[in-house]
Amino acid sequence: MRAHLDDARNKAAVLINADPSEIFFTAGGSEGDNWSIKGVLMDGMNKGGHIITTAVEHPAVLNTCRFLQRWGFKTTFARVDGDCMVDPEEIRRSIRKDTVLISVMLANNETGNIYPVKEICRIAHEHGILFHTDAVQGMGKLPIDVKDLEVDLLTGSGHKFNAPKGIGIQYIRKGIDILPFINGGHQEEGFRAGTENMAGIAGIGKACELATEKIKLGPGTTGRFRDKLERGILEQIPGTVLNGHREKRVYNTSNISFRGIEGEALLFLLDMKGIAVSTGSACSSITSEPSHVLRAMGLDPLCSRGSLRFSLGPDNTEEEIDCCLSVLPEIAGQLRNMSPCV
Repeated sequence: MRAHLDDARNKAAVLINADPSEIFFTAGGSEGDNWSIKGVLMDGMNKGGHIITTAVEHPAVLNTCRFLQRWGFKTTFARVDGDCMVDPEEIRRSIRKDTVLISVMLANNETGNIYPVKEICRIAHEHGILFHTDAVQGMGKLPIDVKDLEVDLLTGSGHKFNAPKGIGIQYIRKGIDILPFINGGHQEEGFRAGTENMAGIAGIGKACELATEKIKLGPGTTGRFRDKLERGILEQIPGTVLNGHREKRVYNTSNISFRGIEGEALLFLLDMKGIAVSTGSACSSITSEPSHVLRAMGLDPLCSRGSLRFSLGPDNTEEEIDCCLSVLPEIAGQLRNMSPCV
């Protein structure tokens, strides 16, 4: 069993250019975000109790910060602009004497925006503050070099790059003071006690190996198909808006609003045609609440409620893109004709 653990740890380390001793296995991204934030803040209570994050983080970060507020910790939620971009100077202006951690995601899980993590990390270190990034949306798609980024903590989730669900990667730079996530036995150097998920660990090790090779090939056909899908929707369907930055985003994600149409209705009718999309981030698509990310961008409520998130993968074909573009305009037209909001 030790050999399998070491093999997977080594492969995960190669994927993000870390030392194997800095890699820990978790149950996924939510656990890693919780561990990073709670572990640092509670370990550093004598240094201060303030964290800076953004208003568009994954709920695993936002709700962890809100939970800690109940215990006296303070959080500043930095704003984003209309393209969902984070201004590093907004982060700098939020720093206080008691700030102990800054957490900014590498890539947004709804719009796909890629954030200037390296620049923000440098600002944090200039003030002696630790930096964490939720890299769940970017790991396995984008080249990640923790030594170049100089991040202190990084969180990844295996199911985002074809590992089994229920397994994640947590990077903790050597020398970082952080409390264990689960107290108990010796597993994961005493930081996460409990019997290891060996099937998941073996799976994420193989997924890291495959992702390391895939990243060298770049976006490939996935990026080309995403661009074709976007062009077709924006050109063929009136009242559509691309949400997020046009260039600075991961190559497989597209968030588009259909003004005056309920996103849930679009999702349902597309599902009837065998086309799978979501109305927000993939892990929150079962809720009908307006997206907190689109609200933070200042998007018109009529656009926000009509947004769809298209996520493409290496198995998608051009025929599937053509199929979506052949049925979506008619469905959107029918729903818009029925809408009292247009």
